[in-house]
Amino acid sequence: MRYIITGKNIEVTEGLKSAIYDKLGKLDKYFATDTEITVTLSVEKERQKIEVTIPVKGSIIRAEEVSSDMYVSIDLVQEVIERQLKKYKNKIIEKNHARESFAAAFFEKEYDEDDNIKIEKSKRFAVKPMDPEEACLQMELLGHSFYVFRNCDTDEINVVYKRKGNTYGLIEPEC
Repeated sequence: MRYIITGKNIEVTEGLKSAIYDKLGKLDKYFATDTEITVTLSVEKERQKIEVTIPVKGSIIRAEEVSSDMYVSIDLVQEVIERQLKKYKNKIIEKNHARESFAAAFFEKEYDEDDNIKIEKSKRFAVKPMDPEEACLQMELLGHSFYVFRNCDTDEINVVYKRKGNTYGLIEPEC
C-alpha cells in the first residue's frame, strides 16, 4: 500500500509514521500493492484523532477514531478497518465487484457471516422541497440524526445530517 500521511495541528513525527506503518501495515495482506491509503492525524484540545480513507473501486473504506493518545487512536482505527473489511468481503463475493483492489489472501480467509446487514424496516414518504436550513430544523424537530429532502434551489435529493459537536453536514449528489 502507498501511504499519504498528513497532520492538522500536529507534527507527523517518525515515531507516529512508524506506528502507522506498523499497525496499518497489518492490512497490507488484504489490499493490492498499488492501493493508496490516506491517513490524517489531527489534534483539537485533548482529542487525538486519526482518519483513514482507503478508496477501492466503487466504494470507500473509511474509519476515524478519537482518544487522548494518538497511539491508542491508531490501534483503534486499525481494528475498525479490519472489522469493516470482514463485513465488506461477503458483499464483494456476492456482487463480484472491486475484486482487483484486494489481494488474493483477503478472499482465502473465512470470516463469520453473523455481521450481515439485514434491513428490518422500510419507509416511503413524500420528499418536500425545502432549503437545507429548513431541513435541519425538521430533522431537529423529529429528533433524527439525518433528514432526506428535495433541495428547492437545485431540485435534487439531498441529505442533512448531525455531526459530532452539534454541527450539521449536507450531502448533495455529484453530477
